[in-house]
Amino acid sequence: MTILVTGGAGYIGSHIAHGLADLGEPVVVLDNLATGFRDAIPPAAQLVIGSTGDTALVGQVISEHRVQAIVHLAASTVVPDSVADPLGYYGNNTANSLSLLKAAVESGVKHFVFSSTAAVYGNPEAPLVTEDATPSPMSPYGTSKLMTERMLQDVAIASGLKYVALRYFNVAGADPKLRTGQSTRAATHLIKAAVQAALGIRDHLDIFGSDYPTPDGTCIRDYIHVSDLVGAHIAALNYLRDGGASAIMNCGYGHGYSVREVVDAVKRVSGVDFRVEMRPRRAGDPAAIVADVQAIKRILSWKPLYDDLQTIVGHALAWEKKLITQKL
Repeated sequence: MTILVTGGAGYIGSHIAHGLADLGEPVVVLDNLATGFRDAIPPAAQLVIGSTGDTALVGQVISEHRVQAIVHLAASTVVPDSVADPLGYYGNNTANSLSLLKAAVESGVKHFVFSSTAAVYGNPEAPLVTEDATPSPMSPYGTSKLMTERMLQDVAIASGLKYVALRYFNVAGADPKLRTGQSTRAATHLIKAAVQAALGIRDHLDIFGSDYPTPDGTCIRDYIHVSDLVGAHIAALNYLRDGGASAIMNCGYGHGYSVREVVDAVKRVSGVDFRVEMRPRRAGDPAAIVADVQAIKRILSWKPLYDDLQTIVGHALAWEKKLITQKL
């Protein structure tokens, strides 16, 4: 069966497209290339340039390629930008997801894996959060993703669609084979920004907030290697194919690192003591959030392979060096 990967030319989407293609799965990618890269897509995948908000186009793609499952990643993802442009985020993330779901239901698609986020939790009462924690997003980004989750829940009740929503924690690293990685030069991901500082692409690294109620005053996050995230999506698809019920699951490692700990790891792996500057807190950033991952391990039998901060940093560093080489 053909799998439609929306946003499949982007950072996470391209890794998922490669992972599926590696297994011999027929893949079609739908991406408007606003932030994605054509050369990030695996050669075996077919690219359709367009928007998930174009219901007619999505319906045509589903029909022509006989799509039976959708992995939906197309979205705007920068928390501070969502605070500045909430309507843009509700349009791209929520309204376009509605259009995509409409086309999926009308075309008889049965399986749907959704790229959700830990941002739906906001600033949780306890740093270790389970899926039954009350959502309380602190940003339009988190709210836009939560609204899509709600739509999925209602659509699943009203139709034959079954879904898995994976609430990502902080995704980092790159394909170990260096076929794809985080290619957006001005990306806000901490590990990418720190690696760029180590390589001299940035003249320093900003740390936003040093007065959080954490051991060293900086935010704590659960960092997951992007290739382990790929494994979670493949496990979710297989679970749905085997008749699994719709579910929402955290996707992280169950332990976190502070911003300072990540910076120290990048300095250690790169061997470069780059400059760091402290800045005020950013709007929408919780102090600490770590995934309770019992559900995903139990339901999907998911086992991460790259749960090591130095490995994550090493792959991110190798990818950034490759990008520099390509530009020479």
